[in-house]
Amino acid sequence: MKSKALLKQPGFRLFLMILPLLVIVFLFSYLPLQGWIYALYNYKPGRPLFSCEYVGLRNFTRMFVDKYSTQDIVRVMRNTFAMSFLGILTSPLPLIFAVLLSEIRWVRFRKTIQTVTTIPNFLSWVLVYSIAYAMFSVNDGFVNRALMRLGLIDEGINFLASSSHVWLTMLGYGIWKGLGWSAIIYMAALSSIDQEQYEAAEVDGASRLQRIRYITVPGLMPTFFVLLLLSIANLINNGMEQYYVFQNAMNKDYIEVLDLYVYNQGMVGFNYSFATAVSILKSFVSITLLFVANSASKLIRGDSIF
Repeated sequence: MKSKALLKQPGFRLFLMILPLLVIVFLFSYLPLQGWIYALYNYKPGRPLFSCEYVGLRNFTRMFVDKYSTQDIVRVMRNTFAMSFLGILTSPLPLIFAVLLSEIRWVRFRKTIQTVTTIPNFLSWVLVYSIAYAMFSVNDGFVNRALMRLGLIDEGINFLASSSHVWLTMLGYGIWKGLGWSAIIYMAALSSIDQEQYEAAEVDGASRLQRIRYITVPGLMPTFFVLLLLSIANLINNGMEQYYVFQNAMNKDYIEVLDLYVYNQGMVGFNYSFATAVSILKSFVSITLLFVANSASKLIRGDSIF
């Protein structure tokens, strides 16, 4: 009888609905954290962990004591924060794109643009690099061939191996790939705005730009601020796939972000323990940024993320 009464409670039924998600989060997000123990050992591949030398916090102190490790950490943190800040500065672009898209009255044309701009999100970064290589390679790239035929250059420019403007280049690829997908969230938020507001504004003689300014944009601001604060909290986690496929010896100093540095240290340099220590530091910095963003949300908007 008690179990039947418990099942009738709405809160318990909602808990049962999210229980599979909680199990997945535990299995794939929390259970792997036991691997943090590798940071306390000088792990050698092929040997049991507990037969390796126990070094305590040496891998953590190495980041601040060893001169070369400190320089590397400073360099990758500079790249990480620079690219993340550029992403935050361009975060209004999906909102603007969604507003412009919603103003297209020809439904078929609007859906076509939305589909075309969303497709790049489903391309892997390997395919994106293949497209970039076909366009910008030194000898066979479309851009170099066009510039040489126009007589603007005498020999091909190695765009992909240049260390100039790497941050802006990576930002451009990211915008091209994710703009349409990011706009979907704002398109969904647009559908929640009461249409009677638009009708009343139109009756009062408001122009299209005035309706966008006083109805559409304010209606999207709550969604924008939530996504912005989550981006700030996730400032240090900008992934590695994009930078991994575009990295080379010429641009590594400017393209290597923290996630890519962890990968290079662990999988390329076989320095698993130190890579684990850096990854742990990244996790603590991310948690700190999350609480800072949450406090800023409470202070500015009077509402918190969690």
